[in-house]
Amino acid sequence: MDEKVENYILDIVFATRTPDKYKLDKLKPLIAYGGSPRASINLALASKAHAFLNKRGYVIPEDVRSICKDVLRHRIAITYESEAEEKTSETVIQKIFDELPVP
Repeated sequence: MDEKVENYILDIVFATRTPDKYKLDKLKPLIAYGGSPRASINLALASKAHAFLNKRGYVIPEDVRSICKDVLRHRIAITYESEAEEKTSETVIQKIFDELPVP
């Protein structure tokens, strides 16, 4: 896996823990706690598997994006405030995708 893709995975997971460092201040009140280090490990493994299933020996950012919601959905706890606004962990992940630069 290319180092840029690895850093992209780390940025996604770290953005769930410290969104203010990624200029995602609006997400901070929506997240009770973000993805753990295991989330980044499993996201990397799932991205590799997705690339393999698509007959590639390398991972591209699209592999990460296509599998990310499935891997992180249950690893991000949302606050009661976000539940009241009918926002889910998938909403949070999508906002991270919209804001983070893709390598």
